[in-house]
Amino acid sequence: MEDIQITQLESAAIFKKTNFPVTLKFENVVYKIKPKTEGMFNNSSKSQEEKIILRGITGIVFPGEMLAMLGPSGSGKTTLLTGLGGRLSGRLEGTITYNGMPFKNAMKRYTGFVTQDDVLYPHLTVTETLVYTALLRLPKTLSHMEKVAHAEAVISQLGLMKCKDSIIGGPLLRGISGGERKRVSIGQEMLINPSLLFLDEPTSGLDSTTAQKIVSTLWELVNGGRTIVMTIHQPSSRLFYMFHKVLLLSEGNPLYFGRGEDVMAYFSSIGFSPSVAMNPSDFLLDLANGVIDDPQEDQASIKQTLVTAFKTNLLDGVKEELQKYDDSEDHEKLQKGKLDRWSNTWWNESVVLFRRGMKERKHDSFSFLKVGQVLIVSILCAMLWWRSSDIQDQTGLMFFITSFWGFYPLFQAIFTFPPERMMLEKERSSGMYRLSSYFMSRIVGDLPMELVLPTVFVIITYWTTGLKQSPVNFFSTLFTVLYGVLVAQGLGLAIGAMIMDLKSATVLASVIMLSFTLVSGFFVQHVPSFISWLKYISLSQYTFKLLIGSQYEADEMYHCGIVDAACYVHDFPAIKSVGLGGKAISVVALTIMLVGYRLLAYLVLTRIGVTKK
Repeated sequence: MEDIQITQLESAAIFKKTNFPVTLKFENVVYKIKPKTEGMFNNSSKSQEEKIILRGITGIVFPGEMLAMLGPSGSGKTTLLTGLGGRLSGRLEGTITYNGMPFKNAMKRYTGFVTQDDVLYPHLTVTETLVYTALLRLPKTLSHMEKVAHAEAVISQLGLMKCKDSIIGGPLLRGISGGERKRVSIGQEMLINPSLLFLDEPTSGLDSTTAQKIVSTLWELVNGGRTIVMTIHQPSSRLFYMFHKVLLLSEGNPLYFGRGEDVMAYFSSIGFSPSVAMNPSDFLLDLANGVIDDPQEDQASIKQTLVTAFKTNLLDGVKEELQKYDDSEDHEKLQKGKLDRWSNTWWNESVVLFRRGMKERKHDSFSFLKVGQVLIVSILCAMLWWRSSDIQDQTGLMFFITSFWGFYPLFQAIFTFPPERMMLEKERSSGMYRLSSYFMSRIVGDLPMELVLPTVFVIITYWTTGLKQSPVNFFSTLFTVLYGVLVAQGLGLAIGAMIMDLKSATVLASVIMLSFTLVSGFFVQHVPSFISWLKYISLSQYTFKLLIGSQYEADEMYHCGIVDAACYVHDFPAIKSVGLGGKAISVVALTIMLVGYRLLAYLVLTRIGVTKK
């Protein structure tokens, strides 16, 4: 107990000072996007014109300083913050350096980024959320106990002790409050003791007291030599004067950059001062919108006047401050403290992600609805095919098994990645883990549900429906069903990863699976040649062939016709169209699909959380 307390005290000490102070410089930052054209024939030159979001933003933030970016909605605050955090794709021009170096993947180990929306797992508690984050983001040089102690220290530092055992919650699940959720999001970034911390409107939607607590916490972090940059919409007067520097934006143009305490004096010096005492942030937002006391003044002309005044009075001073800064010493510090790209080994990442995923999805894995659905279908099959020895009935049963266990895992797998896209994007952008470890943990984590339910189905159905009462035939049938389930799951993973829209993915999966089912040889024995190629990529056709092969041999006979005559099984129409040979080819084809679909899903996921330059 004493050792744990000592470890927690040592962990709390990490928040007092950062290891590698980072100076952020950005000069003449311009960002352009090309609006998407609507319609097939909209090729006019006007529709192809680039839209300028940021128009030459320049500034510098030193360690121990907190920069607040203010401006109305659409002014470019979040775009600039995302660009400074190294997460903006597209045409970003200008120079952004961190201790004189451009952004690299290793820089993610020094950087924290808190998005406006709190992306958290709803069924995990506060402690579980921060402990799993610590296990993934803190370096492998720390022991498991030390990482847990870091998480406990963050919980204490952010005042989350009262709710540490409460679940996060979500839109349809009651959990902690909005302010507590925001502090958990900040805590996830504090765990790595960041040198540079970006926050997108951390006080949005919170009351003034909660907002004060959050900014006070950030103030303590700044005093430890960190560099903090945030966007904030409308802070109170008390919060405003806690900011060391302020950047005011209007339609992508800078109107002010400098010390927060000097902003009112600057605008008074150029002829803009409030007629009554008011919150500085309210006054600045009015100016950014072109609103002053005189209603006769044109808003566009006011904005232009402020832009011109900034270029005339402040821009040269900001550029001079950038030129005076010598980044050679800080550059050397960053080089000496250079870390590996990944905090932990692949195996450790996979184990932690597996445990976190199982805990988050335990409520859904064997839900009453899923288990009930499979049991009801199993009982219906047992009653409909009870002790049936008719070859037509048995082939119909095997085709139903092929269809049901093709559609069911397919649609279950479609829902794997789309709901987790925001979480995957957030965690990959911060360099928390390798994509391969996440992918493997999800695949392995879903196996129990994917394999147990069809096994129960086969056990109930097989011994009640008149199929061959032999262990060899039973296990051959079970293996075929489970293998087909894994292939169908792979197809669902690939479709879900490619589309990322559940409605569209469901429609596409239905069309693909119905096509595979129709050409599998049960409904249509003579498929036209121009479309018969589909059967070679149909997982239903190969699964159906293996199920038929698990029950019948080529020289086996069955009773046919009105009289008691015997016919060869391989001549039965539904079996003849599929054939009893080529079992090895079917297994190889399913194996290729098993690997190919998952490889496709993995390759598609590589685009998520990666900044496109």
